[in-house]
Amino acid sequence: MERAEYFRRGKLSSLACHAVYTAAMPRTRTAARATEQDAALARQIGARLREARQRAGLTQQQLAGERYTKAYISALETGIARPSMVALNYLSERLGLAPSHFLDEPTPAWTRLEVDMQLAAGEWEAAADGYGRLLSGPLDDPSRAEVLRGHAEALVRLDRGREAVTAASEAARLFASLGKVADEALARYWLGYGLYLSDAEADARSLLKGLLERVRAGLRVEPEFEMRLLMALAAVESRTGNYAESLANLEAARGMASDLDDRRRAMFLYNLAISYRETGDLEAAIRSGTQGLALLRAAGAGFESAQIENDLAMAYLATGNVARAGELADEAHAEFERAGDDRYLSAVLETEAQVALARGDAAEALQLAERARDLAKATGNRAVELTAMLTEARALRASGSRDEAETRYADAAALARDGQVASRIREVLREWAGLRAEVGDHRGAYELTNEALAVN
Repeated sequence: MERAEYFRRGKLSSLACHAVYTAAMPRTRTAARATEQDAALARQIGARLREARQRAGLTQQQLAGERYTKAYISALETGIARPSMVALNYLSERLGLAPSHFLDEPTPAWTRLEVDMQLAAGEWEAAADGYGRLLSGPLDDPSRAEVLRGHAEALVRLDRGREAVTAASEAARLFASLGKVADEALARYWLGYGLYLSDAEADARSLLKGLLERVRAGLRVEPEFEMRLLMALAAVESRTGNYAESLANLEAARGMASDLDDRRRAMFLYNLAISYRETGDLEAAIRSGTQGLALLRAAGAGFESAQIENDLAMAYLATGNVARAGELADEAHAEFERAGDDRYLSAVLETEAQVALARGDAAEALQLAERARDLAKATGNRAVELTAMLTEARALRASGSRDEAETRYADAAALARDGQVASRIREVLREWAGLRAEVGDHRGAYELTNEALAVN
């Protein structure tokens, strides 16, 4: 969840850190429950995987390498499990084959699997489009429920909370009618996330607490689900000002993380750092983030390390340590550029723009924010696009270009209104009202303030 006032005690606005927190909502994969078509494709992939492994003279353990287990390879080869896109790419590379070697010509089942893989790989825009196409065709109830749940997750990742609520609600209803209680719970998890994005905190809290009670009463969903629920509830409580309750949930979640492997523990600490930051505890945020970063660096996980570096840069910036913030942002920038990931690159460019503004270099801040906005728009990252617009407006305001700042605030307000998320609209309007008051347009400032107060 995102957009709560992370830096209520610091220098950054809630919108300034929205892009990072979107990645930090405790995350699940959409479970790929096998329909008959999916099961047939899983068996086909498994048979070809086994054939290719034996031809290469590898054991299952050798093929698994350090990333997977022998048991996982066995489950793939027998068709019990389906590989994610990440797993298929990894195994294909180890076997010296293209991923397409394991797949037939496009079929309805492969289309579904392909979209699931896009979701697993973090290709949110492509996954959302793919699920939308699947939903426009004929699907039985079990398949429709699974596609709707995947669609809900992709929409949440794209900050399209209201659409996610619609998809997740129908998915939960279908799973309930089919008697699939664990699947229903996962759908409701994404429903809670969508409600949070839609500023319906009370509804999100009620739903998440209900899920937590069911899990503690014995409902088995998937590993770490209780921990994810606690993290989600911590975000809800913090956003509504219940900081003691938020911290209690975070500490309970922390106690469950001891059994995680290093990589998963590192990502948990990353999520925890952002949640601490939301409560205003910047020291705890930096401590947890630094611990997670050390684990990922030791594991050679450069891309994931860069995510934490970008987040830590923002935390240091909030404490006033501009130099350290700049160092971390530079490191993250180099990794995202090396990886060719423009979506994450747009986020770190926006961080660098804020660093430049904190140093008093409005011209550099404006240049960086413009680059961030263009990349964010090209990759469908509306959160960063909006935050970059605000940073542009602040840079223009700082340089005395108030007319241009007025135009940029108007653009940001239009984008925020289009997103229909009340907290974002209110923040943009209040900052815009501040500019108008600054130039003596008190009537205009009054109108914007009234509009902000009326948003719900």
